[in-house]
Amino acid sequence: MFLVDSNILIEAKNRYYAFDIAPGFWDWLEGAYQQGLACSIDAVRDELLKGDDELAAWARANPDFFKPIDQSTTNHFSDLTAWAASGSYRAEAIAAFTGNNADYLLIAYAREHQHTVVTHERSQPNSRRRILIPDACLAMGVSTVDTFQMMRATGAVLNLRTSA
Repeated sequence: MFLVDSNILIEAKNRYYAFDIAPGFWDWLEGAYQQGLACSIDAVRDELLKGDDELAAWARANPDFFKPIDQSTTNHFSDLTAWAASGSYRAEAIAAFTGNNADYLLIAYAREHQHTVVTHERSQPNSRRRILIPDACLAMGVSTVDTFQMMRATGAVLNLRTSA
C-alpha cells in the first residue's frame, strides 16, 4: 500500500491536479483507497484541515482515507527517535521531527504496516537543519516514491476530455 504525504496532496491541488481541471486524479485517489492501494494518516488530514479550500473539503469528505496511529505503530517511535538523535542533525531539527510531527508519524506507520511512502521530498543526507522523509525512511527500511511512480505502479490512467 502507498502512504501519501501531505505535500503530494497540496502540490497536486496547487498545480497539476487542481480540482477544477483534474477531478479524475481525486476520483482515482478515492478509488485507490477503496481498492486498498493508497491511504494516509490522521496527522496529514489535520494539516490539510488547517486550510479553508477544496483540499480541506476533500479531506473532510474522505475521512476513511486517513488512518489513525495505532498502538503497534508506536513501537517504532524509539527506533526512529534514536536514529534521528544519532545523526548530526541540529537539536531543533530533532525536536521538530520527533515532536508529534506528521512526517515522524507517517514513517513509523509505514514501517509498521510495510507501506511505501509517497512524497515529493528528496534525500539530503547532509542536511543538518531538517530531517527529510526519504532519509528517515531509508534508515527505517521504508521505501519512498513520488506521485507518478505510485500512479504507474497502480496502473492509474487519467483520461482528459474537453468540456461540453
